[in-house]
Amino acid sequence: MHTCKHLIFGISLVLVSVTAIAEQTFSSDKADFRLDTVAEGLDHPWSLVFLPDGSQLVTEREGRLRRIQDGELQQEPVSGVPELEASGQGGLLDVILHPQFEDNQTLFLSYSHKVSREGMTTRVARAKLDGNQLSDVEMIFEALPRGTTGRHFAGRMEFDRDGNLYVAVGDRGEMDRAQATDDDAGGVHRLTTDGEPAPGNPFSDDSSVNDTFFTYGNRNIQGMTIHPETGEIWSHEHGPRGGDEINIIRAGNNYGWPDVTYGIDYSGATISDKTTMEGVTDPLHYWDPSIAPSGMAFYTGDEFPEWQGDLFVGALKMQKLVRLSLENEEVREEEDLLEGLGERIRDVRMGPDGAMWLLTDQSNGKVYRMVPAE
Repeated sequence: MHTCKHLIFGISLVLVSVTAIAEQTFSSDKADFRLDTVAEGLDHPWSLVFLPDGSQLVTEREGRLRRIQDGELQQEPVSGVPELEASGQGGLLDVILHPQFEDNQTLFLSYSHKVSREGMTTRVARAKLDGNQLSDVEMIFEALPRGTTGRHFAGRMEFDRDGNLYVAVGDRGEMDRAQATDDDAGGVHRLTTDGEPAPGNPFSDDSSVNDTFFTYGNRNIQGMTIHPETGEIWSHEHGPRGGDEINIIRAGNNYGWPDVTYGIDYSGATISDKTTMEGVTDPLHYWDPSIAPSGMAFYTGDEFPEWQGDLFVGALKMQKLVRLSLENEEVREEEDLLEGLGERIRDVRMGPDGAMWLLTDQSNGKVYRMVPAE
C-alpha cells in the first residue's frame, strides 16, 4: 500500500491510497518513469475523478460508474446512474465533482441519450453521491436538436474558477451543425450548476445564438482542462483525417470547423481548402496525421519537477501519450511517450498524489499511475 497526502479541494487534506502492480520502466527526454497498474478489468473506461476520501470513480462507457477503494476495483457499480444509450461512440462519458463536493456530495455525469423517433444526443445530469448510490438525479442540460448518428457526442466537462461548468458537445458527425448557432451541436456550453446559462455568456443578448453557447465551430472535443496559472479552459478536439487541434476556449470564439481545417474527409475528399480565415480562431497546435486525442491534463505535481507546467494528451489511434512543453501559449517541445505500450489512452488526469493517472480504452481497460522509476 502506498499512501500520499496532498492539498486539494481548497483547504482540506485527502489521502490517495492505491495498491499498485509495478510495470515496465519507460524513458523520456526529461525523466524515467514506470507505470503502476491500479485497476484492470474495466469495460472501456472513459473518465476518472478523485474523491476526498482517497478513492476514485471511473465511468465505463457501457453505463456503469465504478469505485476504486484502497486500490481495489469494487465489483458492485454505483447505482442510480441515469438512463442512457450505449451505442456507437456514445454511453456514459465524463464525471466531474462539484467545486464544493465536500459540502454537498454533488457530481455531474455526461452521457448519450436516445429517444426512438428523434435520435440521440448529449446530456448532463447532476446527482448526489451517497455511499455506493446516486440520489437526487436530475438532467440539467440536453443538446438539441437530436441527431440520427452515433458519433461525436464529445461530453468532456470542466469547471472554471468562478464555478461555471463547461460542457463540450460534438457536431454529431453532421459537420455543418458546428456553424449553426441555433443548434447546440458543435460547441462548448457554459452553465451554472443548475444548468442555466452562466451569467456573462458571450451570446446572451443575441437571439440568433443559443444562450448557453460559449464557443462554436468545434468538431468533437474529448479533452478539457483548466490552466493551473491563468485559469483559462484548454481543450483539444478530433479532426477528421488530420487536423486534431489544441485550443484555448475563449468567450465567443469560432474555431472554424468545418470552414477551416488541416484535415481531409475519411473518403479522401477535401472538406475545406482553408486552414485559416478572418473571424476564426487558429489552433494553438495541431496534428497531421491525426493522433485521435482524448483526455488532457497539465502536470502540477512534485513527483516529476522536470515536467512542471507541461501538457499531457492521450492518443487513441496512435496509442501513446504526448507531452507538450509550452511557453507563452506556444508549443516549444513535443515528445511521444508510451508508444510501446500498445494501448489506447482514453483519459489523462493529474492526481492529488503527484502522479499522472491514465485510463486505457479497451474491453479490459486499465487504470495506470505514472510514477518515477526507482
